[in-house]
Amino acid sequence: MLEPYIKEENGFKYVEKGEGTPLIILHGIMGGLSNFDQVINHFSKDFKVLMPELPIYTFPLLKTSVKGFAKFLYDFFEFKKIDKAILLGNSLGGHVALYFTNKNPDKVLAMILTGSSGLYEKSMGDTYPKRKNYDYIKRKAQEVFHNPKVATKELVDEVFEVVNNRMKVIRTLALAKSAIRHNMAKDLPNINVPACLIWGRDDKVTPPEVAEDFKRLLPDADLYWIDKCGHAPMMEHPKQFIEIMDQWLVKRGFK
Repeated sequence: MLEPYIKEENGFKYVEKGEGTPLIILHGIMGGLSNFDQVINHFSKDFKVLMPELPIYTFPLLKTSVKGFAKFLYDFFEFKKIDKAILLGNSLGGHVALYFTNKNPDKVLAMILTGSSGLYEKSMGDTYPKRKNYDYIKRKAQEVFHNPKVATKELVDEVFEVVNNRMKVIRTLALAKSAIRHNMAKDLPNINVPACLIWGRDDKVTPPEVAEDFKRLLPDADLYWIDKCGHAPMMEHPKQFIEIMDQWLVKRGFK
């Protein structure tokens, strides 16, 4: 349970647990603070784990972009007086981590990316043509995972609410377009921080070839695969995800 560790201050809502080197977690568009429960509980034994809630539905529309969220992350660093941190990002969160690191390389010790956008991703579609059809939205949510049961009723209800809320759809689409606009292919060779790529072999949103491209373009990246796994390895196979991340942090001297 993360409730005791959730704070709201200075316009930020975030989880903070543990002491040590800051490890900042960045969630995806449909992700939330609960997606990383087990990761937070495990790594807070050795790190100060921080997870800000990205202001996907509360930021001014013009700032609802990868660039806008990278600025939000910079402001979070300033507010928490963080000099350097390790960044862990899933999906959109990975893209924000990449953009931020490219602009502020001196602030990032390492990156862990899982199902990250930044090169290519398949969204749920530009128009949500059947957004009032619950079964259609349920199928779309299930496609994010290899095991459809990971898409709980609570998660499907949340997605259904988002796609049937006009303002939330507009913001989600603005972010999707921003992700395409901020393609990082030309920037990746300049990002010289150690990177750990943890990818689901059955990821349909950011398919395996995306992970291979990240590995090829980033100067200092290690790529690890999780079998029978989709777009959110930390939710679908948390133990394996934690084990890979743990071993990598030890290997690279961060733990």
